[in-house]
Amino acid sequence: MPLIFFGEKMIPLYSTDQIRKADEFAVKKLGIPSLLLMENAARSLFAIIMNNYPDLNPQDKIGIVCGKGNNGGDGFALARNFMNMGFSVSVIALCPKSELAGDALTNHNILVNLLKYNQDSSFSYYKNLSDLNKLKNCSVIIDAILGTGIKGEIKGKFEKVIDKLNDMEGIKIAIDVPSGLDMNTSTGSTIFFSDLTITLAKQKTALVYGMGFVHSGEVAVGSIGIGAEYFDSLEVDDYLIEPEDVYGVLKLKELDVHKYSSGKVFVIAGSYHYTGAAVLTAEAALKNGAGSVVLAVPESIKPVVSLKLREVVVESYGSANDEFLNASHFNELKERTKWADIIVIGPGLGKNSETVICVHKLLNAAKNKTIIIDADGLNELNLSGIKLKNLILTPHHKEFADLLAISVGELENNLMKISKDFASKHLCYLALKGAPTIIFTPSGEALINSTGNPGMAKFGTGDVLTGTIAAMITNTIEIEDGIISAVYLHSLAADILAEKNTEFGFTATEIMDTIPYAIKFIGQSIL
Repeated sequence: MPLIFFGEKMIPLYSTDQIRKADEFAVKKLGIPSLLLMENAARSLFAIIMNNYPDLNPQDKIGIVCGKGNNGGDGFALARNFMNMGFSVSVIALCPKSELAGDALTNHNILVNLLKYNQDSSFSYYKNLSDLNKLKNCSVIIDAILGTGIKGEIKGKFEKVIDKLNDMEGIKIAIDVPSGLDMNTSTGSTIFFSDLTITLAKQKTALVYGMGFVHSGEVAVGSIGIGAEYFDSLEVDDYLIEPEDVYGVLKLKELDVHKYSSGKVFVIAGSYHYTGAAVLTAEAALKNGAGSVVLAVPESIKPVVSLKLREVVVESYGSANDEFLNASHFNELKERTKWADIIVIGPGLGKNSETVICVHKLLNAAKNKTIIIDADGLNELNLSGIKLKNLILTPHHKEFADLLAISVGELENNLMKISKDFASKHLCYLALKGAPTIIFTPSGEALINSTGNPGMAKFGTGDVLTGTIAAMITNTIEIEDGIISAVYLHSLAADILAEKNTEFGFTATEIMDTIPYAIKFIGQSIL
């Protein structure tokens, strides 16, 4: 039976176009003046900053750099909020007054007038990079430069300003988005490095993957003063995974469960030069929930693998001279694929061309089974010669780019569209490993993981994830829930280890061993 489900499923993520239309809805349908929306935003920004940095006090100087659009207008209004609470503020406008318009101009004028009665704060128009030296003594530097409308790379003045701001000390805060980030693709080479990004109205997709993930720091959501009804009516394809999405779908073990009813996993992995990947994958499947795991390896490496595994059943194919999987081994593996609930193919198989035929035969023979393809198994896929429907692919960016015959740069410059299109076209699940890992579903959704840290970037972590996905699918009703649970818990285990030992101090094996504790940790946190 499933455990109790807590809360709504996942956190919806919105595009900048949807947020822009929310502003229009508030003004045209609700009758809220746009100037009031900007004021609501400024008050919310101030409250969130003070809540996140409670030690800030009027002795701390605040620096705000403003552009000419509404992002700059938010900065002008925020400066006034700080000044009204006794803070000394240094504001630098990157454009002359003649380039300002609308609400940004109104808040600019109010701020300039207020400064006549506040000698501790200052306002200046940017002329050259040396003007930014006025911010050197600031405890906080706030980016109100460009906002969401940027497409492609920024150049000239803005590039130089952002580079210099990034080199300065102090707490860095971005209003709505870090300036320089292309919100359509989450790309950019010159982007403000923020410790805290306060995005307005709702959470935005581009802030939680790609360069947005790298540059946004902690992300908080600020209010513009409209309710949730408008956003509830929108169609959303992107979501951020949260703890409830895992804890709510894991099944309790039945009292009469036995090793074969608790999930049978068949792992086809390993080759003469790559034994470790097979061991980690199989052990992770057994450690994290599967009842019985059988690992098939070439006869030449069975003695080595068997020494490393005690609970996993190790079977071999071929002769002592066979170092890798080839077509002649198909019949030896076929019967075991019928036994399995879940089949894993790939980790450590190697890239020998003769393996391709056998992998394709196995996929065709077991097409009604749940199959996970990882690592070297992805090299054996011929997109024109095999149907991927219902398969689970778990590549990292390089493996996926190779599968598509494109460069990693091409993939990452349009990652969301390319990946969604692939999963939708082939009706498969794509768990694209990275920082963060993103799950793309056959229905065209992107489910973005919210756990993990740089310490995971090492050999073996992907193999552990693959085995954990197999295990979690045996412990959930829906395949999608199993993938979500595995991805989240795998990275949460790494976060627990990083908290204990730093990001430098753990291995893939330790991640595997910590996943059961991560499950317990989630339950305790939610309850």
